[in-house]
Amino acid sequence: MPVPLLDLRAQHATIKDEVVRAMMRVVDDQLFILGEPVERLEQAVAGLSHTKHAIGCANGTDAILLALRALDVGRGDEVVTTPFTFFATAGTVHNVGATPVFVDIEPDTFNIAPDAVAAAIGPKTKAVIPVDLFGQMAALERVEVAAKGLPIIEDAAQTIGARRRISGEWVMAGERATIGTLSFFPSKNLGAYGDGGMMLTQDEQLATRLKRLRVHGGAKTYYHDEVGYNSRLDALQAAVLQAKLPHLEAWSAKRRANAAYYDAAFADLADVKTPFVEACNESIFNQYTLRVARRDALQSFLKERGIGSSIYYPLPLHLQPCFAYLGYEAGSCPEAERAAGEVLSLPIFPELTESQLDEVIAAVRAFYGR
Repeated sequence: MPVPLLDLRAQHATIKDEVVRAMMRVVDDQLFILGEPVERLEQAVAGLSHTKHAIGCANGTDAILLALRALDVGRGDEVVTTPFTFFATAGTVHNVGATPVFVDIEPDTFNIAPDAVAAAIGPKTKAVIPVDLFGQMAALERVEVAAKGLPIIEDAAQTIGARRRISGEWVMAGERATIGTLSFFPSKNLGAYGDGGMMLTQDEQLATRLKRLRVHGGAKTYYHDEVGYNSRLDALQAAVLQAKLPHLEAWSAKRRANAAYYDAAFADLADVKTPFVEACNESIFNQYTLRVARRDALQSFLKERGIGSSIYYPLPLHLQPCFAYLGYEAGSCPEAERAAGEVLSLPIFPELTESQLDEVIAAVRAFYGR
């Protein structure tokens, strides 16, 4: 039987009644824009993330965009970030008029290299955006030192509920940064039935401004303190997410169990390097990403057998045509470029059965003659 990369229908079948009831309450109330469903979700996510404030918005891209605006990042400024991530991380920097400055990644975690951040900080640097990639938090405590007091926007689109032990204490994704950003795109561990995003902060003034920016820059209807955006989290999506949130911890635990199952099965394959998770991190495995030899051939082999896989990300951002004006060339970020040619993500969703996991494992082993 085929094994998809992600099976949202399997998850929906287990929670359908809860979600439909939550959605119908919104429909019956006929209150679809912000309101109580969004406020309840914001409170719950703030609690999960150990932050004082959570502010819902339309999507994860807008979460980064609004964070940049709230920090007054704009024309003439530079923002240091990673090239090995989804486009939105750097696209938002461009869209506020600033310049993305790409630095390389650590080869084991795929997360931004703090030493490279430190070397890239200059007089025009206004912020740093580390990305928590594939479900594992970046080394925020090291990025903080490298950033030399500059604001940090933690792109936590792939790490809601993940945590990292810093100075002996667990820190949640989004808790420690100046502003943390979340995505509720359907494929995320906590995914909406559409789109959605959220911003996290401990700072009261930033929270107030973020709330203002998401509704055209005005705290009061028809009065605008600044030019903002129409980026409100839909009440129906908030209801869906609120219904799903109590399941998140169990889903993430099952993803970790699936990852451990894969790790053991691939341990003897010289051509396969399983994901490295720092001892201080608890990953939520938004993706299970291998480094492999003959990656493209392996992906074709899996596809022929009905097994889903994906390449995150085949062309690093510093080499994307739209950023050619920045002057980066092949070799500018060698670890990101090497990763782009070697990574392959396998099915990891919590509803995978043991027989499905075994089918994926058998196919990978067969490709490498084991």
